[in-house]
Amino acid sequence: MTVLTILNAPGTEIPDQLTDLGRKEDVELRIVEAQELGSALPGTDVLLLWDFFSKALRSEFGHADSLKWIHAAAAGVDSLLFDELSASEVVVTNARGIFDRPIAEFVLNYILIHAKNSLRSLQDQRESVWNRRSTKNLAGSQALIVGTGSIGREIARVLSALDVNVTGAGSHARTGDADFGSVVDSSQLSSHLSGVDWVINIAPLTERTKNLFDAEVFAAMDSSAYFVNVGRGEGVVTSDLVNALESGQIAGAGLDVFDEEPLPAEHPLWQADNVIVTPHMSGDTDGWRTRLADQFVDLFEKYAAGETFPHTVDKAAGYVR
Repeated sequence: MTVLTILNAPGTEIPDQLTDLGRKEDVELRIVEAQELGSALPGTDVLLLWDFFSKALRSEFGHADSLKWIHAAAAGVDSLLFDELSASEVVVTNARGIFDRPIAEFVLNYILIHAKNSLRSLQDQRESVWNRRSTKNLAGSQALIVGTGSIGREIARVLSALDVNVTGAGSHARTGDADFGSVVDSSQLSSHLSGVDWVINIAPLTERTKNLFDAEVFAAMDSSAYFVNVGRGEGVVTSDLVNALESGQIAGAGLDVFDEEPLPAEHPLWQADNVIVTPHMSGDTDGWRTRLADQFVDLFEKYAAGETFPHTVDKAAGYVR
């Protein structure tokens, strides 16, 4: 008998694919919310974090006496990798592959809005102003993608198809990469920003990437460059970003993630005329929860059959290698 516990968010419907697992003769299904997790963990073999923003497991992990596998229905697992879990034998997987194309399209959307000055055009439309002007060519521009995992690679493929010159930045420098051509060391980011038009963050949150984008990095960017963040809000020193935007040190930004979410109503980023703010939704296309559920069912069947997973999070590194 396998005990499967699903940690659900309040008011969130569980897809039929997941509840159907509880109808298997050899599966006991427990569906709980955060306040019930501690009492549900004893005897649990598999934990599905359907409430992927919850941090409840951190305080309740001591009750997990049989836990073998945790699946996070999200790409980022930084909030999950606390010391006790990282040191344990519990296998961790994430939703690798589910959000790659949606986020890549969202990044392209940000870039096109800025390249074609659509924010200004929408303002002109509201004011009934006929204001013809030139816009930027996307082809031939330069993008640096910080984060070379599956999402970063999909962003690279989408931009390369439009003749954007793409370079990656990751944990170590290398050449001959299939998607990026060359990858620079992200710890030396400031020395690689000259001439870059689009600086895109999709890096996981680790000790190495926390506060990576600070005043030094923004000062190294060209004044015509744009910053896009679809990675983690904590990867950016927000006050330094605001200063760079207000001073004209960089041209603008497209921001989907923030160090404080929801973004407070009084935050200056809401009113900045060179910034696109979206509420952590870059991966949420129609049917995304269904795709997440289908992925878990497939992984659960592999687990039940004793097969290896197609990907596993390196708990020491904080991401799937």
